[in-house]
Amino acid sequence: MTETYLVDAVSYTDAESRIYAAMEQYIHGEFQITAIAKTNIGDVINYEDSDYWYKCKVSYSTVDADSEKEVKVVTYFLVCAEDSKQAIERVEDNLSSMLVPFEIPAVTKTTLVDVFPYEADGVPSNLTPIEDVEEEEEAHENETGQDQTAEDEKSEEV
Repeated sequence: MTETYLVDAVSYTDAESRIYAAMEQYIHGEFQITAIAKTNIGDVINYEDSDYWYKCKVSYSTVDADSEKEVKVVTYFLVCAEDSKQAIERVEDNLSSMLVPFEIPAVTKTTLVDVFPYEADGVPSNLTPIEDVEEEEEAHENETGQDQTAEDEKSEEV
């Protein structure tokens, strides 16, 4: 039996390790990954109430900043829905705040069984969260600034 899954990953190695970790929870026994391929999906719209995944092609026009010419932009959305009509409605709802007009020229039912989005597992032990680094820098700047101010006041008194 062959099944297709979508995994948000930064490399083929990352995709393989993430799919092995995900599948170990569901499959007891042997399994193997037979193929890994990149996809052109720009965004995933997930609803828990549906079992089918549809790939929706969305196109719109915009103006190129450099050449000031109109450029057609094509983006693909993966949306969870019961049928193609519902898939279109969900994409339209998701893009309702878009200022330029768009069209959905194609909707295709996929064979995807499940989608595994990226989930942050926390910060590895050898790295420091950016928030902590910024707080330390800010504290250091405040200390340095206060020390400098105290030195300036002493030199004025002399």
